[in-house]
Amino acid sequence: MVESWMVIGGVTFVVALGSGFIKLRDTLWAKSLDRPKWLFFEPAIPLIWTVVFACGAWSATIIWEQDPQSLKTWALMGLYLLLEIVTVAYIPATLRFRSLTVGTILGGIGVILGVLLALATWPISGRAALLLLPYIIWSPIGTYTTREMMDLNPDAA
Repeated sequence: MVESWMVIGGVTFVVALGSGFIKLRDTLWAKSLDRPKWLFFEPAIPLIWTVVFACGAWSATIIWEQDPQSLKTWALMGLYLLLEIVTVAYIPATLRFRSLTVGTILGGIGVILGVLLALATWPISGRAALLLLPYIIWSPIGTYTTREMMDLNPDAA
């Protein structure tokens, strides 16, 4: 039997693969950008996002199992999916458009969606809402970093 966590984890994984839709020339552009001096943790960012996505999938699984297949649950699953799509779109969209503004806007949308999702899940499961805290903490850091990079790279804004 296929368990809910398998489906949710699989969807999370497949959507996360979307961040791989980048071209070498776009990556070279990103590497040429100046970064804030305090961004010493950049090598850990892929691991951080892996933890954030795993917590989000766990949160979604808890919500699904509270009231499977209800309209409210499906709506929340749609919100989880939208949040992940916006988050995953950050890198390819920023690189494709060569615009840190695009990244900052997507990051800001993600922050708002993450907070709204946590507020919507809190009455159903405090644990599911708390599992969104890594996203709520990390996403503004990434968005702020991108905004700071705009000041350091005005031509890339």
